[in-house]
Amino acid sequence: MTEAVIRSAGEHDLSEVLNLYRHLHPHDPELETATAEQVWSTLLSSSFMTVIVAQAAELIVSSCTLAIVPNLSRGGRSYGVIENVVSHADYRGLGLGRRVLTHALDVAWQADCYKVLLATGSKQETTLRFYEEAGFHRGGKTYFEVRRP
Repeated sequence: MTEAVIRSAGEHDLSEVLNLYRHLHPHDPELETATAEQVWSTLLSSSFMTVIVAQAAELIVSSCTLAIVPNLSRGGRSYGVIENVVSHADYRGLGLGRRVLTHALDVAWQADCYKVLLATGSKQETTLRFYEEAGFHRGGKTYFEVRRP
């Protein structure tokens, strides 16, 4: 297993996280600096959001974002939503993505979330098995989405 530190992202991590996201959505246009800085500041200052990163050899190589959503059902227990799961192409298969997800789940359970949701657009069986091996289950609920036209 590759040596890495799993931690919450900090203000100084923005440029590396943006570089890592090129491995998630390589065809997306780059964010303008002012927009990226504003969104990053909002993410880091929110008590509901955590950006988790794996840092290996001074490089951020894996990440995910966890939202903890307050909830009035389920006895007032929150639920978590994980998005933007990504590992640098050169660091895939080394267990870092799983470690980032495990950390996100630990944060959610410490916040007394009753469940954590994760959606993927991938249809690749290897990706789906990766999430199952990280503790997520297929077929529990039916997930729908609508995107802005």
